[in-house]
Amino acid sequence: MKAAAPVSETFSVYVDGFNLYYGLKSKSAHKYLWLDLVKLAERIRPRSTLVKVHYFTAPVLNDPPAAARQADYLAALKATNGSRIEIVQGRYQSKTMKCRNCGDQWQRHEEKETDVNIAVSLVADAANKAIDTALLISGDSDLAPAVRMATRVNPNFVTIAQFPPRRFSAELKALMPSSAYLGINHIRNSLLANTVTDSATGLSWTRPTKWW
Repeated sequence: MKAAAPVSETFSVYVDGFNLYYGLKSKSAHKYLWLDLVKLAERIRPRSTLVKVHYFTAPVLNDPPAAARQADYLAALKATNGSRIEIVQGRYQSKTMKCRNCGDQWQRHEEKETDVNIAVSLVADAANKAIDTALLISGDSDLAPAVRMATRVNPNFVTIAQFPPRRFSAELKALMPSSAYLGINHIRNSLLANTVTDSATGLSWTRPTKWW
């Protein structure tokens, strides 16, 4: 009697949108920002079964062209991948900055909630035993407590890291059985179609000119 094939490992991906964005931008400017995160996840772990990609970001403020590009990108991601991707929006908080030398003041907007949203999602999936493995795309050491807690609530839960270009955390690496940089070939071969059309609505979104 032939033995049954082993059950495939299930995994979900937790993408720190800002860490990935600035990593890609520092490496290749805007060339790879039109990135299909689901396709990328499946290229990274082709033998495993992808459950969901969780993409954590926040709406762009005070820059209408950039906000329009972001909105088109998020819409294209959803149209391409449907329920396989979840977009979790954080927020910005205004903070008054002051020059110590001249006393001038200005407003700076700081992104809030992304780290907390990632932590909540990661620990919840570990506690619920929803997946076998978590793939974290970030080089932010602030996520280390969430990784520790996920392992604490479910000792069989495995978290691995893929660091965006030019982003790295020795603390995250030390907590995980496996970590690596995102390969540029995986990124290059995981772009969305230049024009994405939603078959249900007929709406289309085209890769921004600035992102070529």
